[in-house]
Amino acid sequence: MSFQIETKTVLILLGLCISLFLALILGPSLGNKLLSPLEVVRTIAGVSTGGNDFIVMNSRLPRTLVSILTGAALGLSGLILQGVIRNPLAAPDIIGVTGGSSVAAVAFITYLSGTLSLFYLPLAAVSGGIIVSVFIYMMSWKNGVTPIRLILIGIGVSAVMSAGTTFMLVLSPSASAGQAYLWLTGSVYGASWEDVRTVAIVILVITPLVLLFSRSLNAQQFGDEVASGLGVKVEFHRMALLLFSVILAGVAVSAAGAIGFVGLIAPHIARALIGRQFAGLILSSALVGGLLVFSADLVARTVFYPIDIPAGVFTAGIGAPFFLYLLFKNRHQF
Repeated sequence: MSFQIETKTVLILLGLCISLFLALILGPSLGNKLLSPLEVVRTIAGVSTGGNDFIVMNSRLPRTLVSILTGAALGLSGLILQGVIRNPLAAPDIIGVTGGSSVAAVAFITYLSGTLSLFYLPLAAVSGGIIVSVFIYMMSWKNGVTPIRLILIGIGVSAVMSAGTTFMLVLSPSASAGQAYLWLTGSVYGASWEDVRTVAIVILVITPLVLLFSRSLNAQQFGDEVASGLGVKVEFHRMALLLFSVILAGVAVSAAGAIGFVGLIAPHIARALIGRQFAGLILSSALVGGLLVFSADLVARTVFYPIDIPAGVFTAGIGAPFFLYLLFKNRHQF
């Protein structure tokens, strides 16, 4: 087993990693009380005497990490979907994956949060995403699964999931509805170290697995017949990759809500930087996704202080026009 990675790719990945490190310092520094980057580093290292431990370690740092990790999970999830479906418009929130996770999470918040711990919310979100994805896959099956059937059925199921979520919100008590609505908009407000651990573990486990399928993803871009001729077990690999994408999206949704369009935008930015080889795209999409959500959350909590606007408002504000641009650019392919 081997990977071929260009020097340019290594340098860009290094630059993205440095940007991410700077974000980890910048995020805890900015807020209603400004802290110097040196003070943040000293606090994280446990040698600070400034009394800012609670602000950094219990509030800003977990929020910064969750924004980066959920963005990374969504960016990688979107790249997998675009690679498997071979469609630049594919994203977990567009073809129904996020919708399934959202329905399950809203149902949990509305009907079970009073009896079960929120510790089980990630399990509910991932389960919902998996169930809906299996349903989409089965509905798309006809002597195999073609990418165009998968995305068309996914868009239809996404609309049904959105209607179901709205229906539950209308019938739920006002307190639960308010909590669920804020969560649906997409926000990392109140992020905890438990959220950090949950998302980090999933990313650390799944990213190496996706890297093992990078050659398969490269081959699948030439079509199922060519990929099969190159020795790729297309259906098995497609199912495994879709499962990875669903788990990543479900865990991200459980931690930060339905932050939209990150899975659409991040892979396209990564392609503009790296090219089309998936070995480099996998890491760059995750890093770009993390920086996107971090930037959106940083603007949301600092520019409009004391109002804490959900980060999903800003990702949607950028993502919706970008989606229309992609639709116009690729209009002759549909």
